[in-house]
Amino acid sequence: MPPQIPAEQHNIEIQQNQDSWRKKPVLHKIYQGFYQEMAAFLRPEIAGSTVELGSGMGNIKSVIPHCITTDLFPNPWLERQENAYALKFTDRAISNLILFDVWHHLAHPQTALNEFARVLSPGGRLIIFEPGMGWLGQIVYGLFHHEPLGWKHDFSLEAAKGFSPDNAPYFAAQASATRIFLRNQPSCRLSDWRVVATRQLTSLAYVASGGFSKPQLYPMSWLPAVQHLDKLLSLAPRLFATRLLIVLERQ
Repeated sequence: MPPQIPAEQHNIEIQQNQDSWRKKPVLHKIYQGFYQEMAAFLRPEIAGSTVELGSGMGNIKSVIPHCITTDLFPNPWLERQENAYALKFTDRAISNLILFDVWHHLAHPQTALNEFARVLSPGGRLIIFEPGMGWLGQIVYGLFHHEPLGWKHDFSLEAAKGFSPDNAPYFAAQASATRIFLRNQPSCRLSDWRVVATRQLTSLAYVASGGFSKPQLYPMSWLPAVQHLDKLLSLAPRLFATRLLIVLERQ
């Protein structure tokens, strides 16, 4: 089972990532590409707000400027403090709900899905961007990332009676989205949802950038060539996928 760590760990990581973001311009370009992948699935014609949960540094606004940024902890650059299990938005108030590297922190994914269904308008979309578990992804995240993959984690899909969202400990299982949306293990109830897209991406450009905590392995001038290689390798996702994009639409 993934270790139980204080929830404050999340905010500590945000502060640490800010330093890497300032020092690595290549991350700005890579994340812009990630945000554009998600933005392509937005439904602006649906009534309601576009909201990101777990916004961290709030960088999504570089591509989706009207997006409302939120996180578990208040920070001056974010607009709202929100908990995925108990959102403060009213029913059907959201048209697009974005989770970037948030899903694998949900210890009770069905409870969260129920809450997302409540706040989304019919036809609104839940856009999830997560670690991908091709062979390359498993090697990279398994060996070089501090969070567990969680292949054998026995999920409590729904929180037990008396569960307090505000007191939920830090949780991580990086393979969660792959297990639930690609392998149906464990099986979440998706009767409220239509699966619009499941897209596995290589994202070698991100892996070789070192992310926020490891050394950058190529110069900025090589980025276009590495991104071209990404497109080729993405034809074999079982081998090379390191990112996973899931898009669900509220029925």
